[in-house]
Amino acid sequence: MPGELADTWSAITAQLHRAVDDSAYGIWLEPLVPVALDGDQLTVAAPDETRGWVADRFARVLQTSAAAVLGPEVNIEIVSRSHVQRGRDGAQQGLPSQLRPPSGLNPKYTFDQFVIGDSNRLAHAAALAVAETPGQAYNPLFIHGPPGLGKTHLLHSIGAYVAAHGGGLSVRYTTVEAFTNHFVNAVRSGAMEPFKAAYRGSDVLLIDDVQFLGSKAKTEEELFHTFNELYELGSQLVLAADRLPRDIASVQERLTERFEAGLVADVRPPDFAVRLTILRKRVRVDGIELADGAALEVIADRVTDNVRSLEGTLIRLVALHSLTGRPIDAALASEVLDRLGGATQGGWGGGHRSVRDIQEAVCALFGLTHDELVSPSKTARLAWPRQIGMYLSRELTDQSLPTIGRHFGGRNHATVLHAWKRTTARMSTDRDAYDAVTRLLGDLARPAGDRDR
Repeated sequence: MPGELADTWSAITAQLHRAVDDSAYGIWLEPLVPVALDGDQLTVAAPDETRGWVADRFARVLQTSAAAVLGPEVNIEIVSRSHVQRGRDGAQQGLPSQLRPPSGLNPKYTFDQFVIGDSNRLAHAAALAVAETPGQAYNPLFIHGPPGLGKTHLLHSIGAYVAAHGGGLSVRYTTVEAFTNHFVNAVRSGAMEPFKAAYRGSDVLLIDDVQFLGSKAKTEEELFHTFNELYELGSQLVLAADRLPRDIASVQERLTERFEAGLVADVRPPDFAVRLTILRKRVRVDGIELADGAALEVIADRVTDNVRSLEGTLIRLVALHSLTGRPIDAALASEVLDRLGGATQGGWGGGHRSVRDIQEAVCALFGLTHDELVSPSKTARLAWPRQIGMYLSRELTDQSLPTIGRHFGGRNHATVLHAWKRTTARMSTDRDAYDAVTRLLGDLARPAGDRDR
């Protein structure tokens, strides 16, 4: 994609994000791709099955958003993807890879970046087999295990592999929460047919966080029919949850049976060798300079519960190195872990905290009320503690980004992700920020009774 077109479209999508809610954006506008910008004419491509709906319902907001970037004279043409794929001479031409619509996949999560060990060998092998022969190896594939052990990584790896080597097969990644939000929005807006086409037209459908399906009767019904149609068509289904299908509360037996009809594979906490390999790979990818490789051994020995905790500790180690100029060695790693309140077996200690626990700890440290923390106000006195709260919620809980955002005054997933990135960056340059996060981690690692003293 030419740089000018990419930059222009990025600015327009920022306007669209402000104009529509996350659900509408995710299902109707995110799949749009820019095709050409010729003077005042901007051409964008939509999936064939939703082009008409997008043109009818979103033409005005697209025009307004484009005008805010390109000026009032701009005109938008919405064409179907097949129109773009077909050249003027009628020959079939594939869209350049840069113009293929996003599928919700994280490019950092690939099989190459996944560390294999006894704790995840079956799940990895099954995921790779599914990616190589969608709909033929194991269908469905259901991966389960505690948070932070690589389930989401495997789902994205399947999607990335199929997108690169699947000969044009379509891939869609979603979470149960996102699926529910899209479904509710489609019902309210009378757009069920385009909604069904968006999911049931997938060659490979990847569904994460299936444990949140419980007690969502209408969503469960829709997912049941989506599952059946895709399965009958031979499309590949891959699901992930933090528990076995039969242990997901309030889910009908007919759906549980379908989840278990293929292969059910588990992931378990990694052993020391895998934890150390994960840290070494992270150091190599990020270009981190170690004064002593034993620093990673200290972390791998004391942080045992999941990959998220391992990488979180490494982030804080690098942040303290940046602030103090001290070498990254075993002594510095031990100091970081000691500051976390003695995190040893089980990661942060004391079990996973709820978002409310984290909010209460943040309010206590910064002298705020809960209402102030979750308020719409963006004053510096509130914005920074709120960002820390969202950062810690992502680090210490298994809640999805949209769920965390709702706990913080109805903010969206992009705001939560921004808060996480902002806090991570600020810890590397601001000693007060580093100390605040470390203190909160230490407080939250202690039993509730001790924190109250």
